[in-house]
Amino acid sequence: MRSAAPTLYFQNTAARILEDPAGLLRVIWSAEERDQLTFRAVFNHMVQALQRHGCSKILVDQRHMRAFSAAEQHWVVQEWLPRAVQEGGYRYGGVLVAEDVFTRLATAYITTSVQNLPLVYRTFSDEASALQWLLLQP
Repeated sequence: MRSAAPTLYFQNTAARILEDPAGLLRVIWSAEERDQLTFRAVFNHMVQALQRHGCSKILVDQRHMRAFSAAEQHWVVQEWLPRAVQEGGYRYGGVLVAEDVFTRLATAYITTSVQNLPLVYRTFSDEASALQWLLLQP
């Protein structure tokens, strides 16, 4: 018997957010250019989806994503991550690494800036490994 497929929660030109019945969110970033409002909408909807779905895990697919700008990095680290942890219960992020080296570097800045938060990130090159790791987390 096959498990249910993830359902679409939110979508814009920057990304899609899917609720996975396995107990996590999936965020799939596109290769499209994005503006500040589109970018922040994805992150704000992630918090809402964490609350609604009652989960603490996100599988983040950045394989085709454009690099975060310095302003985007700052906003995620200073504003969004603390809110996602406190309001959304975000605890585990499995990141499918981008093909682009600048995207990987920008993401590394974010994932290493969580020292004071109860949040663990781990990077992966394939979806199966990321999913397996996330499903093992409490």
